Amino acid sequence: IVCEDTRKTGNLIQSLESRIKNQEIIIKDFDVNKKAKLISYYDEVEELKTPEIIQLLEENNDVALVSDAGTPLIADPGYKLVRECIKRGINIVSVPGPSAVISSLISSGLPTNQFLYIGYLPVKQTKRVGMLKELYSLMSANKYAKPTIIFLETPHRIKESLEDLKEVFGDIEIIIARELTKIHEETWRGKIFEAQKREWRGELVLLFAPNPDV
Repeated sequence: IVCEDTRKTGNLIQSLESRIKNQEIIIKDFDVNKKAKLISYYDEVEELKTPEIIQLLEENNDVALVSDAGTPLIADPGYKLVRECIKRGINIVSVPGPSAVISSLISSGLPTNQFLYIGYLPVKQTKRVGMLKELYSLMSANKYAKPTIIFLETPHRIKESLEDLKEVFGDIEIIIARELTKIHEETWRGKIFEAQKREWRGELVLLFAPNPDV
């Protein structure tokens, strides 16, 4: 099992094994006595660990890729591994799981027929404002493409991003989804000005729509 954090995945496996032993759940062909090898695989070691994982796959081992929360590759490690697997003809099976991007969109109340996920905004303000301006121009010029916009942000950078967003788009209505699929999950709705008054914690997803009534 290739995992973002071996400790968290290890805890999950222990919980699963305990429930199987107590017959709370039944999983066919699950052997609690056979221990899976856990391989740590996070952003900083993704390139270094990929050859090791590819070798395991080419030796006919089954490898599962999991992330701490959310879905692998969506703002989580795994892209380089998947690309290398494709190059080598290794089969990839995706198992649907929680995704902050899709979860936030579903609960936002914004249009879902079109959406644009842009990941994290640039760290530097000049690039961030430039990207937002290009996005505004693109959406203003195309009468058919009016997607709900989704991007991720961190607590220590959210205030700067909100200020830049207000500068380009005005004091629009936004949604900020926080800590999705976790204990402290919250979906907040309001104007950018109101959002700037709050102190934000946890993993954040920000959404807005140019034409929310469509």
